[in-house]
Amino acid sequence: MKTEIRIVIADDHPIFRSGLKQIIESAPRFKVVGAAANGQAALRLIEEMSPDIAVLDINMPGMDGLELMREVRQKRLPGEFIFLTMHSEETMFNKAMSLGVKGYVLKDSAVTDIVNCISAVVEGQSYTSPLITSYLLKRAFGKPGAAALPGLDDLSPTERTILRLIAQYKTSKEIADELRIHYRTVENYRSGICAKLNLRGSHALIKFALQHQNEL
Repeated sequence: MKTEIRIVIADDHPIFRSGLKQIIESAPRFKVVGAAANGQAALRLIEEMSPDIAVLDINMPGMDGLELMREVRQKRLPGEFIFLTMHSEETMFNKAMSLGVKGYVLKDSAVTDIVNCISAVVEGQSYTSPLITSYLLKRAFGKPGAAALPGLDDLSPTERTILRLIAQYKTSKEIADELRIHYRTVENYRSGICAKLNLRGSHALIKFALQHQNEL
């Protein structure tokens, strides 16, 4: 058994980051060896420090938690990873878990959950905040395909750009003018996005865009 568990934390709010460090280090064996305010800084810390655990906010400037995890996997960096987030939606949870995250803690319950989460992950277990434990159970025992729901990761960069503009209530003509492409091309992209995301109905695309605009 390791005498010290080395932990890196990343969150763009300094007060929350400081409080998180105090909570984590109140537990025996847990030592925060680095803290970052954005995704790029977190990636550098993980590369330099090789922590046992990295606790990462999903919404960070520059490089968000999901992008950071993709970089970590591509570089084959060691360690286990925990997401700390305001997102309680099942789609976001599934994206995180599909990237190999072992813990998913809601910020609202971080004070009571984060130490338990780190302890579980150190023991090789997965951990989620109690409010969303049903998502974890569904992945393990639920309906087939629950872990592979279509989402933003299935879209190309251009499709994500168009979806972001749709979330700004821009028409196909306005999007075409902004991107300097033909109106019909935008319409084709819209149809392609709907097909990839299994969206049906005249308002389904705008509804999806609005629900996920913070992730675009």
